[in-house]
Amino acid sequence: MQFVLPLQTAVLIKRYKRFLADVATDDGKLLTLHCPNTGSMAACAEPGSRVWYWHSDNAKRKYPCTWELVQVAGQYLACINTQRANSLVVEAITSGTIKELQGYTELQQEVKYGKEGSRVDIVLRGAGPDCYVEVKNVTWWRGHGRGEFPDAVTDRGRKHLRELCAMVAAGQRAVLLFCAAHTGIQQVAPAWDKDPRYAETLLQAVAAGVEVYAYGADINTQGMILSRALPVALTRPVQ
Repeated sequence: MQFVLPLQTAVLIKRYKRFLADVATDDGKLLTLHCPNTGSMAACAEPGSRVWYWHSDNAKRKYPCTWELVQVAGQYLACINTQRANSLVVEAITSGTIKELQGYTELQQEVKYGKEGSRVDIVLRGAGPDCYVEVKNVTWWRGHGRGEFPDAVTDRGRKHLRELCAMVAAGQRAVLLFCAAHTGIQQVAPAWDKDPRYAETLLQAVAAGVEVYAYGADINTQGMILSRALPVALTRPVQ
């Protein structure tokens, strides 16, 4: 995936109201960016961090600049734009990078399904049972190469796991795919200390037959790509 518009750089002053962030450009100009991320952005919104953004010429936009990347711990790049995750996964499926999701002839996105009024990110068809794929964006770096999900309590995430379990019970295939959009993440795990109910539900989903995979991204200021499978650590950490 290549960024359509060139990225410009600045320094983060603060992120606030979920969808806004104030930055200072290198020439001292102050800007308010649109922040396309509804999560807590744990470890990705530290004041003083180097950020990259793009500018839209759409005159109807109240905030023409959109935050895209952030430098974490002075060395790693993370994509805070959660809208990118599904596109990265679709690209990796069609290119053959995600080996576990090959052999299908049809791919649909944002499909309504389930008994709880959900939309699944991807449905693959044409190779036996349909395959329902829920994508989760992971950017919470906990150090030592470990990325964790979620970075805030997520009842919605537990609902998605229940829906995937129901698909397995109905004879279909169900996959939870962690998209690690952070160059420092080498392993993905549930965040037991942040949302133990989600972590427990994830273990129950795996026991019910839901498949769990993680893939990591290569990121630079021109674009990014899912390039490698990552291990998933499901067990509760020893205290």
